[in-house]
Amino acid sequence: MKARVYVSLKSTVLDAQGKTIRSALSGLGYRSVADVRQGKYFEISIEPGVSPEQARREVDTLAQDVLTNPVIETCRVEFDD
Repeated sequence: MKARVYVSLKSTVLDAQGKTIRSALSGLGYRSVADVRQGKYFEISIEPGVSPEQARREVDTLAQDVLTNPVIETCRVEFDD
């Protein structure tokens, strides 16, 4: 089983890096890009034999408590069974 965790800044938080990327894209000729928000991506492999329920609990907890700063970031978790 694999889990994917996507972490991004909350929409109310200024994304300076995203703005810089968007500006660079515009300079490269990609003028149709209106906005860029950058984030982090984690791919997590689960040990064989771990129940899907336990894996989901653990990954949800680590995503919220370790990988994400809840003050400024949100996260989304997906699983491949």
